[in-house]
Amino acid sequence: MAVTALYVHVPFCAQKCRYCDFDSRSFAACDLDAALDSYFEQLYARLDSFGDAGALAQVRTVYTGGGTPSLAGERLVELARRISMWCKPVEYTCEANPESLTAELATALAEAGVTRISLGVQTLDNTELAAIGRIHDANRALAAIATVKDAGLDVSCDLMCGLPGQTAASWRSTLDGVLAAAPHHVSIYPLTLEEGTPLYRMACRDESLEPDEDFQASCMDAARERLGTAGYHPYEVASYALDGHECAHNIAYWTGQGYLGLGRSAAGMLDAEDFDRLAKLFPGVSSRGDAYRVRLVQRDDDATAFEAEYLSQREAVAEDLMLACRMTRGVASDLLVRAACVIPTGELAAACDRSLELGLATWVPETLWGHEGPFTSADVVAGHVRARLAPTHLGWLDGNVLFELFWDLA
Repeated sequence: MAVTALYVHVPFCAQKCRYCDFDSRSFAACDLDAALDSYFEQLYARLDSFGDAGALAQVRTVYTGGGTPSLAGERLVELARRISMWCKPVEYTCEANPESLTAELATALAEAGVTRISLGVQTLDNTELAAIGRIHDANRALAAIATVKDAGLDVSCDLMCGLPGQTAASWRSTLDGVLAAAPHHVSIYPLTLEEGTPLYRMACRDESLEPDEDFQASCMDAARERLGTAGYHPYEVASYALDGHECAHNIAYWTGQGYLGLGRSAAGMLDAEDFDRLAKLFPGVSSRGDAYRVRLVQRDDDATAFEAEYLSQREAVAEDLMLACRMTRGVASDLLVRAACVIPTGELAAACDRSLELGLATWVPETLWGHEGPFTSADVVAGHVRARLAPTHLGWLDGNVLFELFWDLA
């Protein structure tokens, strides 16, 4: 599991959204520049330590998230330049909010090696934007999409369904407006109320603000149909792309690739070999013992405190199976055969059978000629039949149940 992906976290926002429980800080304008300068100097130093240790040599995708990375301006450009000194990513994504993305910044990022901007559009209804605490309006969001495209970058739009006051008509209007702007990629997320957020507290006082799961499912269905008609194919549980514009960074997560996290709250995942090789970069973290994989989260700005989770081989394999279920193509037969070397064949086949019984998944032959005659989950797990276990429409809508079936094998 080579380290092929790098995630960078920029935990600053002009104003925190009412639904957000991510690690981010909002600052008055007079404080922001000093805070960003200090934070990015620490990012640069940490990046160099990764590079000096040879940790970045095989990185092929970079994703800078937040927070609102576009608030950092020229610092974000300098970060991209410095990353390109250590690796040559084929995909480099920066998250941005419409209100802080300028044409000058988009052009500079493109020149520094960024290939893709992920825009937090959320909705094109101004009343809904205000309800969730966003500080841009619909016109600014559409202008930002055009700005990114004019800079020669791919653009992805994040949308949310189940927002306070959202209707089927307003959702259709948002979909139509975004598609008219022709982004390369669209991600759709149902709103969830996270404890401790302003919107959660508001919903505790007013139940009408709670997301309706049936309405969210209908929104997801409408989006799938509308996006599919427009030429966007669903390749993972939340995302649609024009051909050739899938997010390679997210695919790296779902296919069990190793990745590093840079910045406070950034997570990384290393196999045993890479952890042993890079352990000195994570002061205070215990040796892995017989752990097969280690998940690491940076807990401070200056990379002196980390949280580590140690996964056994069985836990790692169960996680790989679960994450593969996020992909439209599902769990490949090769992964199932490898999993059977760690998880008892009967248990693994039973989990596959249960997903079929619940209507969450189906077998899809992996060869053009398929398999003549009936076969069982045990046949696939044993390697006698090549078929992938792909999520059905129900498995896509009710993914958490499908994910749990395989994580329970850990």
